Amino acid sequence: MSRSSPRFDKLQGMRSLFRITSRSVQDEPMMMPKKKVIALEARLRGCKNVLTLGVRPNFSDYDPEAASLIRSAKKIYYPTRFYADLFDAMGKETFPGYHTYKCVQDKIRQTALLTLLNIPHPRTRVFYGKRQKSLICDHFRFPFIAKIPKGSAMGRGVFLIKNQDELSVYCSLPHPAYVQEYLPIKSDIRVVVIGNKVVHSYWRISPSNEFRSNVALGATINLNSVPQNALDLALYTAKMCRWDDVGIDICFHDGKYYVLEANMKYGKEGFRAAGIDYPTLMETLIAREEI
Repeated sequence: MSRSSPRFDKLQGMRSLFRITSRSVQDEPMMMPKKKVIALEARLRGCKNVLTLGVRPNFSDYDPEAASLIRSAKKIYYPTRFYADLFDAMGKETFPGYHTYKCVQDKIRQTALLTLLNIPHPRTRVFYGKRQKSLICDHFRFPFIAKIPKGSAMGRGVFLIKNQDELSVYCSLPHPAYVQEYLPIKSDIRVVVIGNKVVHSYWRISPSNEFRSNVALGATINLNSVPQNALDLALYTAKMCRWDDVGIDICFHDGKYYVLEANMKYGKEGFRAAGIDYPTLMETLIAREEI
């Protein structure tokens, strides 16, 4: 791996701290808690040790019993970004943590944090308003990547801009322009970090006519061994950014690994392809109090 990032060079000395094993947490015995934990979103609905209460737009919409369970719970699982903000203000723990919600769903914040931490990331700039957007071509040559900075997932809201006409259409959208250098790659690596460990990783191979490597857009999952340097970079990134439930996308280009982005909606296809039962995985992590 390239050593151009001084802070990332610490990885070699941190491997013993962030140990990655090939054995799935499902292979270890699970101890069920005496009572169920509380979740709001439906992500854990299939877990036997989780009581899912649903998401209400107004807290007053919860019945008295549900409201009491939420207030008394030490930790709330998958509270949504809205409630994560409120619970953080109250001092109540959440999973995913507040910092995960705050940055992973906002590409502008995410890129700023990666840059501050000197984590390898494709060159990216944000342009606000018409005057700044008119300067994009002063900083990037066609083709380049443009993204919708908030709410995009599974490849949607990601564009390969090849000419001025396409750029004009993108710049007409009502959001800041999030522009990134184009790396001509045909595959990337998705590394899923839950809690403080890598629980799964796999390759994603783009279709021949597609620049994106999202499975939702036809990419192929490949379970060949993932290089240790890519796993180290993903775990280092999650640790430094304080992200505890993310799919981190990494690519290798021109002799260097890059973090492309992180997503909370990392999909279950990769787990199914590897024969990993996601609800059982999460039950185990919860029962062992790892999340």
